[in-house]
Amino acid sequence: MRVLLIEDDRQTADYLLKALAETGAVTDHVADGRAGLLQAASGDYDALIVDRMLPGLDGVGIVRTLRASGNLTPVLFLSALGEVDDRVEGLRAGGDDYLVKPFAFSELHARLEVLLRRGKADNPETRLRVADLEMDLLKREVTRAGREIQLQPREFRLLEYLVRHAGQVVTRTMLLEQVWDYHFDPQTNVIDVHISRLRGKIDKDFDPPLLQTVRGVGYMIRGA
Repeated sequence: MRVLLIEDDRQTADYLLKALAETGAVTDHVADGRAGLLQAASGDYDALIVDRMLPGLDGVGIVRTLRASGNLTPVLFLSALGEVDDRVEGLRAGGDDYLVKPFAFSELHARLEVLLRRGKADNPETRLRVADLEMDLLKREVTRAGREIQLQPREFRLLEYLVRHAGQVVTRTMLLEQVWDYHFDPQTNVIDVHISRLRGKIDKDFDPPLLQTVRGVGYMIRGA
């Protein structure tokens, strides 16, 4: 975890720097609001801890400016201003959470972990890869060994599900429910037909084959 701490109180900053280091986090510290804004905008951080009252530019101003520029790094406000109106102002400015001083580090750390989990959920993967096979989920493009592979929409959805479960056996029931939206077995060979077509596209003329049949169970994409 890489964190930027924008806090002008030296005692609080020293305490947090030491405590965060003990958790394995890498933390940069800035004591001035304007310098903190520049650092936050230019650095690649997993989370920001921002004091409300800072010299140069207050915490609310920092977060409003970041959000206006499209920076969505999770922000935990840290402040002695604990009235409801203060918390509401911080959250409406774009803060993700608000912790009032004095605080327990265990709570601060737990709140950071929640923000990081939420951030990952809000930013889903857009590219998937197994061995030399790559899927661009935004462009709906598939390549293997740098060569583009043309897939029909259902074939793309089938491959995406298999790749997301690479190394795991995927049963016919799972494919029917997740790829075809069938919650029953229609007793057709639709899966076999699509698997055969997909294998012909992603494995033909390539080595080693990635798409494997697990007899009596289902299918699996194996990258190694």
